Amino acid sequence: MKNRIDVIAGEESYNNLSSFTDIEEMNETIRTYRDSIRASIKRADVQARLITLLELLKRHSCKYVGVSFLCKNSIAEKLELSYKTIQRLVKKLEDLGMIKQVEMKRKKDMLQTANSIIILPVENVANKNPTHCPTKCPANKTTPVSLKQKIKRLNTRNNSASSATKNENNFSKANFVAHWVPAVFAKLANYYYNDAKTIQELWKVVKQNNRIVDHIDKLKAFNNNQELSIGLMAIKELVMKIKDGKGIKNIFGYFNGIVDNLMSKYIFNYEFMNE
Repeated sequence: MKNRIDVIAGEESYNNLSSFTDIEEMNETIRTYRDSIRASIKRADVQARLITLLELLKRHSCKYVGVSFLCKNSIAEKLELSYKTIQRLVKKLEDLGMIKQVEMKRKKDMLQTANSIIILPVENVANKNPTHCPTKCPANKTTPVSLKQKIKRLNTRNNSASSATKNENNFSKANFVAHWVPAVFAKLANYYYNDAKTIQELWKVVKQNNRIVDHIDKLKAFNNNQELSIGLMAIKELVMKIKDGKGIKNIFGYFNGIVDNLMSKYIFNYEFMNE
């Protein structure tokens, strides 16, 4: 017999399900999970798909931090994979203790709607082995009251952690962007890419496309401010293409094309070149 669904899709439920205090805490958790997947999953293709799925869930979990309500059909469309494959990947992340699914129902008609997918805080994922049930594992029944109590306990536990331990963890996971990357560009890129090396490589693409036009005076086509403006526009365009489900195999190559097109466009824009 199917369990009754008690959690109603709505702002209050999403706030209760949220298990992070801010986006940076969620980003750090995703970084930890990526490392754990690389260490525990042998097949490179499965690694890549699990990490891509985590990144997609993260990008769609910012309004209620850590809570995504993307349905599996939408996920399959964005990742260009089959529905069955997405089901298996979601189940794998659940077995690893990285996410949890919560069944939801609509308020207007009380009928079932898409499950919420919750990114869970780091517990002991590195030592966790997926459990294999000989029979179908029933989903645990979750109510708004139990969710609220769980989140309160979680926040209390997080707040009681010593500052020394937090500092130690922060130093061990430090991931600083190089000083030669403009702070504005690094900050914008960091919303979507948490790896410092990736952000640095993206900025290198911008610098390499800004070619020298006067070899005597070593003048480039665009000054520093114009170069930065184009870099910011290119990052936004890249993210929009990814969110639209554009299949991009080589991010840096695709980003290079965006930057090249923008520079070719603005080199003839009088207003832009005289800013």
